[in-house]
Amino acid sequence: MSGVVTLKRNRAKPVLQRHPWVFSGAIQRIEGEMADGDVVDVRDAGGNWLARGTLNRHSQIAVRLLTWRQDKPVDLAFWQRRIERAIAARQALAGDPVTTAYRLVHAESDYLPGLIVDRYGEWLVVQLLTLGAERWKEPLVDLLASLADGVRGVYERSDVDVRAKEGLPQRTGPLWGEEPPELVEVLENGHRFLVDVRQGHKTGFYLDQRENRARLPAFCDGAEVLDVFAYTGGFGVYAMGGGASQVTLVESSAPALDLARRNLAFNGLDRRGAEYVEGDVFSVLRGYRAQ
Repeated sequence: MSGVVTLKRNRAKPVLQRHPWVFSGAIQRIEGEMADGDVVDVRDAGGNWLARGTLNRHSQIAVRLLTWRQDKPVDLAFWQRRIERAIAARQALAGDPVTTAYRLVHAESDYLPGLIVDRYGEWLVVQLLTLGAERWKEPLVDLLASLADGVRGVYERSDVDVRAKEGLPQRTGPLWGEEPPELVEVLENGHRFLVDVRQGHKTGFYLDQRENRARLPAFCDGAEVLDVFAYTGGFGVYAMGGGASQVTLVESSAPALDLARRNLAFNGLDRRGAEYVEGDVFSVLRGYRAQ
């Protein structure tokens, strides 16, 4: 039998409304012999069963909820169903020949708290952001490798500050299969990009901006575009591809700006009006204003 977390009076409403977090201040008591990371049942002040999740006394988010069904044990089959559902939700992207980079699993949005999985072609890049996800690390990686078609390797990028709030150290490195190359080639809406999945920001690319990048070309024909915080040139490639007469990319990181230059060249756009400015964006903008 799992441990039991009992909430204070009048603190059950968020759980009943399917909010996936139970904060430490909402808890009356914790009963049972369980370690942090174990699965616990959550009950209201009257003892009524509410939900089930993973416990972490070290975190202000003391319980990450997984299920609101009492008849659903949290076992390997549970995780498999959740991952299968997340993968099925991205079938349109998986079948798109001009997009090979996208988010495959999005943590609480897929009822998989703390688990981020981004796909870059034949590689999966994983972030484990909570103790509960960390405890299931090996079976989760095995499931991802077996359920996602055409995967050559799974790489970990759990090098984020939020892990400290869970009492976890930062970790990076290969988890399964082959280690990705220094730069992975991907497609996004037909544009080609080189991505550093081992050391780049986030998991290598700002995949959450795909739809915004896709909308940009409609505003760019003949325009002069200023791309600040340009990183590796995602928006710059779309702007130039959309017919911009001039794109100025401003970025503080020299390696990122160099990769932006390579990405524009990769798409045959480097011979057009592109300018690369290395520097702190706010200082650069103040300089432009003064001019």
